[in-house]
Amino acid sequence: MVSPQAPSRMSAPIDPVRVRQLFADPARVAPSDFLRREIASRMFDRLTLVKTAPRQVLDAGCGTGVDIAELQKRYPAAQVLGLDAVPAMLAAAGAATSAPRSLLSRLLPAKAGIDLVCADFGNLPFGPNSLDLVWSNLALHWHPQPDRVFAEWRRVLRVDGLLMFSNFGPDTFRELRAAFAAMDETPHTLPFVDMHDFGDQLVEAGFTTPVMDMEQITVTYDSADKLLADVRAFGGNPLATRRRGLVGRAAWQRMRDALEAGRRADGKLGLTFEVIYGHAFRPAPKTTAAGEAIVRFQPPKPR
Repeated sequence: MVSPQAPSRMSAPIDPVRVRQLFADPARVAPSDFLRREIASRMFDRLTLVKTAPRQVLDAGCGTGVDIAELQKRYPAAQVLGLDAVPAMLAAAGAATSAPRSLLSRLLPAKAGIDLVCADFGNLPFGPNSLDLVWSNLALHWHPQPDRVFAEWRRVLRVDGLLMFSNFGPDTFRELRAAFAAMDETPHTLPFVDMHDFGDQLVEAGFTTPVMDMEQITVTYDSADKLLADVRAFGGNPLATRRRGLVGRAAWQRMRDALEAGRRADGKLGLTFEVIYGHAFRPAPKTTAAGEAIVRFQPPKPR
């Protein structure tokens, strides 16, 4: 089982500082919120199938807090924690939910309502066994060490606690990736992690019965300008290996020409999103802290 302190495998050379810069202006990100809302709706549909009554809920990578409001509506007796690494996002979440703009060092027991936390969701400021539900919508792919994140999320979940998340998969932006290949060999989009790799990482982190599924959503555009604007609104390029210099006019035109060459039969430009959904539970421990095996006996039912 992976511990949060164990060496981690980097999924991509993502620059966390650059990620925070790209999300520092909520208004810049807002045009892409239509897909986040759609994915959140599909996640909530899945959550309806799971019987749970959480006391503490964490929205990891909460952004402007839209999911926080829905989580509080579903679990009015729970303390809902919104966590994000970008202060401007938390400020927007506070305005949207009337939550206090606070930094928490620990959970407040039996406290219903909403609290906001500024922190890295791969390094949570909560103690072990302190949460019942970890929710994360389209945020995990911005972290360079997802296996470390899974280990951290397992650490803070109570036994039988639920993890539910979504993120982009490798086919996301495939049309744009092909167009940029006509311009240069520099990576311009994230190399998103495969669904099966996430499943393996969940098991290695100590989760049980992980369920992974995937779907592809295609968004269509009339113009390349609108497509590129939405891609920037989804976050842009946070790779440490990204191109730093200006792109020449001729090279940029090659990219646009390649993009235009991919117009569909209906005349629209398509942009693919591979959306991965995952959920898993934290199991009861099989050994004690001293390494002794735990054997559980189910008492016989009365006749």
